[in-house]
Amino acid sequence: MKVGLSTSVIQRGKTGIAQYVFALTRALLDLPDGPELTLFVLEEDRPLFAFAEGRAQIEIVSEKYRPAVRNILWHQLALPRRVRALGLDVLHVPSYRRMLWSRPCPLVATIHDLAPFHVTGKYDWKRMFYGRVIVRRLAARQDEIIAISHNTAADITRFFQVEAGNMEVVHNGLDHERFCPGEAVSQPQVDHRYFLYVSRLEHPGKNHVRLIEAFNQFKTATHSPWLLVLGGSDWHGAEAIHEAAARSPFASDIRFLGFVADEKLPALYRSAGAVVYPSLYEGFGFPPLEAMACGCPVLTTHRGALAEVVGDAASIVDPENIGEMAVELERLATDERWRARLIEAGTQNAARFAWRTCAEATHQIYRQAMAEGQSVMDESRRKESPAWIS
Repeated sequence: MKVGLSTSVIQRGKTGIAQYVFALTRALLDLPDGPELTLFVLEEDRPLFAFAEGRAQIEIVSEKYRPAVRNILWHQLALPRRVRALGLDVLHVPSYRRMLWSRPCPLVATIHDLAPFHVTGKYDWKRMFYGRVIVRRLAARQDEIIAISHNTAADITRFFQVEAGNMEVVHNGLDHERFCPGEAVSQPQVDHRYFLYVSRLEHPGKNHVRLIEAFNQFKTATHSPWLLVLGGSDWHGAEAIHEAAARSPFASDIRFLGFVADEKLPALYRSAGAVVYPSLYEGFGFPPLEAMACGCPVLTTHRGALAEVVGDAASIVDPENIGEMAVELERLATDERWRARLIEAGTQNAARFAWRTCAEATHQIYRQAMAEGQSVMDESRRKESPAWIS
């Protein structure tokens, strides 16, 4: 089976979707009976797929198609022609904003979350119009849709009116060779125990400003030397986060690391006193799970799919209740029995997720899409044939 995978939505490898694309690609390539993969890769992203060289066909996409609008047009106009020319059996697009209208072959799409439908101000009106009006129609054109959580599946049904029969829930995996308990090592820029938040600096969706306010209350109440460490690139609204940190009476105890490379994440988790993830909405949420696998206690929320992912293995807060968040920060910093309970439960919870399982389920969906797509095309040809042929 020849499967094409569009990778142009990975934002130079600095997003959760990028981690999904990289990990799924590796796992599919490792399947003993896996598909023949063709990866559509933007020119400057090719080094990020060095691991696939010689194992998958790499189709280069011009850098002029990196900007969002041009990238959407490339998917709708140029990609279908390339898919036909390559004779692909299935095309997988791992982003709802890039789903195809035309059907050069059976189509599979992954939808990670519909957070813009829940978080006011996450995107401007043009993106929201595209998501609410255009994408809903594109979703109906897909042969199979993969939802990465049951929560996301419920949102897809609610907002896109996609029937359950055309959708499968396949949880993301976890690289247990990388994310596992290990020795804590000192970190640059960090000279005390710290709360760690790994997320792009996006306001209001990732809720950094309320976290900073809760940290201020924690510091005022306890006079603790603990730090707040924020790892992630600037994104929409990042200026509000930097301003909140600058206004803090404890500004010197708030550290910005910028984007954290994948290879540095496990050590950062292992060295953290606790990982905090107070996002207003998530379709999955990699960092809490990665932290648990590394033996780090986690504070998060039940918003979106986070309850589904962390189970009862995390300290849970209302992300809009700053006082409650401050109390839980203090508990994590001072209650060793609570910390030990979260570490044990978190390790067990993280064991539920594996990329091999995700890849096997995804491969089966490719088979389903191919079978269903062929049936649809055969029926279409039958209807178009002259009556005397049948």
